[in-house]
Amino acid sequence: MSDTPAARWSVGAPEAGEFDAWRELFRGYCEFYRVPCPEEKVGLVWSWLTDEEHELDGLLVRDADGRPVGLAHYRPFARPLHGAVGGFLDDLFVAPDVRGGGAADQLLARLREIAAERGWNTVRWITSETNYRARAKYDRVAVRTQFLTYDMAPDTPVR
Repeated sequence: MSDTPAARWSVGAPEAGEFDAWRELFRGYCEFYRVPCPEEKVGLVWSWLTDEEHELDGLLVRDADGRPVGLAHYRPFARPLHGAVGGFLDDLFVAPDVRGGGAADQLLARLREIAAERGWNTVRWITSETNYRARAKYDRVAVRTQFLTYDMAPDTPVR
């Protein structure tokens, strides 16, 4: 097998028998962002990924042995201002022991192909301002926008 990044990796949707490997990657992602990862949440997100009717889709990048080493979760989102639909990349995570080897590139390349196949006019995501390693990658493959992100809790009064 060639040692080019594309030959080293394969990318596709998660398969039923990959739950345990996906769970470990998802836990690593949650740990990176210091977000609790109770088993109920893990089960819920997996159920979304395996439900063809749910808007959330996923990708796993696998090494040459077929072992999942990275994940991406994405979904469509309406863009009324543009009269278009885009894709939103909710989560991207690659196991620390394979970072820098092209796995993230392959996930992003496949997501770009999916966007073209589905007629999305953009793929958008957010990341932590302090996620410097990922931001270095993102700055090479995408354009940083001018927009700030806000979260509003449902029970927060508007003043």
